[in-house]
Amino acid sequence: MAIDLKGRDFLKLLDFEPEEIEYLLDLAAELKDKKKKGILHGDLRGKNVALIFEKTSTRTRCAFEVAAHDLGMGTTYLDPSGSQIGKKESIADTARVLASMYDGIEYRGFGQEIVEELAKYSKVPVWNGLTNEFHPTQMLADLLTIREHFGHLKGIHLVYMGDSRYNTGNSLMVACAKMGMHFTTCAPKKYWQNEELVKTCQKIAEKTGAVIEQSEDPMTATKGADVIATDVWVSMGEPDEIWEERITDLKPYRVTSEIMENAGSEAVFMHCLPAFHDLGTGIGREIKEKFGLDEMEVTHEVFESEQSIVFQEAENRMHTIKAVIYATVNR
Repeated sequence: MAIDLKGRDFLKLLDFEPEEIEYLLDLAAELKDKKKKGILHGDLRGKNVALIFEKTSTRTRCAFEVAAHDLGMGTTYLDPSGSQIGKKESIADTARVLASMYDGIEYRGFGQEIVEELAKYSKVPVWNGLTNEFHPTQMLADLLTIREHFGHLKGIHLVYMGDSRYNTGNSLMVACAKMGMHFTTCAPKKYWQNEELVKTCQKIAEKTGAVIEQSEDPMTATKGADVIATDVWVSMGEPDEIWEERITDLKPYRVTSEIMENAGSEAVFMHCLPAFHDLGTGIGREIKEKFGLDEMEVTHEVFESEQSIVFQEAENRMHTIKAVIYATVNR
């Protein structure tokens, strides 16, 4: 069927059919190929996008700015102090003001309800750069990376290790359900996704042939898996007692060489970054000082191994975001 996403918001993968997701992946691959070959593709010259960042980011900001630039678009970056959204100006009013000046609006911040409300009142496409609940642009990058590595998505077994209750764990489960993949959450039960979302993904899986599982046993869950994925266990600003609890609970779910060997020599490691795999960051050194850990959710050995494809994954943020912008704003 012909796919036309012009004017569509990109808020979560639950809003898209598998064929539409596949279309975005194909478009991202095409645009990536053009960029690698030096073929100009600035088809959206004269258009502009607003980038609202209530939570700062390296990859998401750079990906959106480079993607828009390659398409010939202008960008305005609004950092946490550069926007009055939700403070002096309501979300609805912000959406209507920005939509009168821009051709698309990106939001990276807190609750999913914020980006949903922006989309409700905006007459131009709104894109979710990350909320507490979902991270759809990261999912497109992950799917493209997996497809590039294995040549297909259907039937690929992805195991997510660690706290699965938030954006990355939620979104990977949705992505795998949509694309007919085998998804396993591996964590203590209290860190599993909420039951409502699990049931939603299981219903999707009935149509796509996906498998949705949850496990508390790392060695059982990762045996023969194709992809081992993880994310940070805690966020900055959370109290020390939360850090201590998470570290204690999740340390057995760290991605180690033993886990990768259990998955097999053909398995790959993925992480949306940043990762606490050494003492090269201020946060890493703080973790060492407070909790005695040199590495947290993944060992440095795995992170730097040949099985790690995290930087290919990071690059693909830009190519997939470019596809989303192009597909939804396209003339």
